[in-house]
Amino acid sequence: MYTIQEGYAPFREYQTWFRICGSLHTGRTPLVVAHGGPGCTHDYVDAFRDIARTGRPVIHYDQLGNGNSTHLPDMPTDFWNPALFLEELDNLLKHLGIEQDYALLGQSWGGMLAAEHAVRQPAGLKALVIANSPASMALWLSAAARLRSELPPEVQATLLEHETAGTLNSEAYKTASQVFYQRHVCRLDPWPVEVRRTFDAMDEDPTVYHAMNGPTEFHVIGTMKDWTIIDRLSAINVPTLLISGRYDEAAPEVVQPFADNIAGAQWVIFEDSSHMPHVEEREQCMKTVSNFLTANL
Repeated sequence: MYTIQEGYAPFREYQTWFRICGSLHTGRTPLVVAHGGPGCTHDYVDAFRDIARTGRPVIHYDQLGNGNSTHLPDMPTDFWNPALFLEELDNLLKHLGIEQDYALLGQSWGGMLAAEHAVRQPAGLKALVIANSPASMALWLSAAARLRSELPPEVQATLLEHETAGTLNSEAYKTASQVFYQRHVCRLDPWPVEVRRTFDAMDEDPTVYHAMNGPTEFHVIGTMKDWTIIDRLSAINVPTLLISGRYDEAAPEVVQPFADNIAGAQWVIFEDSSHMPHVEEREQCMKTVSNFLTANL
């Protein structure tokens, strides 16, 4: 087994919660896991702690505004942006003393954040895993529209009706949205408890998600709606693994620019997964990530 240490990294006048599974003093490059959203919590990506069983320390954290970190429900929309979360990540790496030697795994929005971090070519970044992430929100929105058009007609009609009326908190809209989520976010039924915990937490405080994304995965009207990193991807200069699921809302055309523009990038598609191979095909996903890290670190 492995030791578990939890703590807080002071960030500006706030606190970033973190958890370390394993020891940072074994000489093995630690893996830092950045969760998605924006506005999720570490819970739904908790499975990556399995990698600590191989002797590699694994660090989870809750990004500012989420989970166990400081919540700021009254902050204006423009407070929430990639630069904030890049600064927070840098601060965490320095607080833990690993800024000269670490691997970074980002899932969904976390992968967008990880890519933004990697294009700056930080000296300590030794390997990168981008899991279920878009290279641009334009591609994400296009794929979401295509996947949405494949939903049952009555579900599509309900979604459109409530989006037009602005009644996005209605039970009917939430129920219709769940049809999309069950197909393209997590295909397990029921969802694992750690996934449910994240969605419950987002319902309780949707500040970051609503500011940067919008009300749902496929109705993106937040500050990230025009984001792209495609023209900067060639700057990434570390071994990179791309992960996606066959039924992923991060559809192949959404991931393709990472494969095209990052030199030597490997891409693994999990055939029985959607947006969360780490829970949908947990054992195989952990083995894939662990083998990649072992081969490159």
